[in-house]
Amino acid sequence: MRFSALTAGMLAAAALAWPAAPSFAEPARRVPAPAIDLPASPTTKYDIAVFAGGCFWGVQGVFQRVKGVNNAVSGYAGGDAKTARYDNVRSGRTGHAESVRITYDPRQISYGKLLQIYFSVAHDPTQLNRQGPDTGPQYRSTVFAENAEQAHIAKAYIVQLNQARTFGKALATTIEMAKPFHAAEAYHQDFLTRHPRNEYIVFNDLPKIEGLKKLFPENYRPTPVLVNAAKGG
Repeated sequence: MRFSALTAGMLAAAALAWPAAPSFAEPARRVPAPAIDLPASPTTKYDIAVFAGGCFWGVQGVFQRVKGVNNAVSGYAGGDAKTARYDNVRSGRTGHAESVRITYDPRQISYGKLLQIYFSVAHDPTQLNRQGPDTGPQYRSTVFAENAEQAHIAKAYIVQLNQARTFGKALATTIEMAKPFHAAEAYHQDFLTRHPRNEYIVFNDLPKIEGLKKLFPENYRPTPVLVNAAKGG
């Protein structure tokens, strides 16, 4: 996902004329569920998960279509608040990764299930500091753990997948803690839904939605939960 500084209106126009490019994404695969998971709480109404896996347009689009997710916001994590702007993050020198903050109902879906979808269809976790056509540490595969329990589960899951040689090579996914999340600019939110004919979306991200629908039909919902739902997406 590369473009220079644009206003929201200019970005929308550019979306209709994105240059054609082949998909670099690996085919989606349903990886085994994590052996350990956070126990469901009958009283907790929502929890937070933050994942980075390349351009946040596609990652957001996937989790907006997962049952039990109440909200999925594109943004930046890993760096300072003062550099949490796209024009800075795109340089690859801020420490930020394009990320998605997922608010979910743990009574409907577990943290482990979100991780399973993240590794199965949201991105290719074997790519180091890149994802598809996008390169740089801002596109790294990272789980931004909210607490020690999440970090433990994510670490154990990575070990599990590596030991099983699920992907045929080691995962590049890292785990980072105590890294605040900063919401991205409004024009990035709901981008997949608002620009489904954008060729970047068509080649790189719509296949992820199809992967979710095919591999996790029990978790898929056809109508996404949008950040800007009040404005019609």
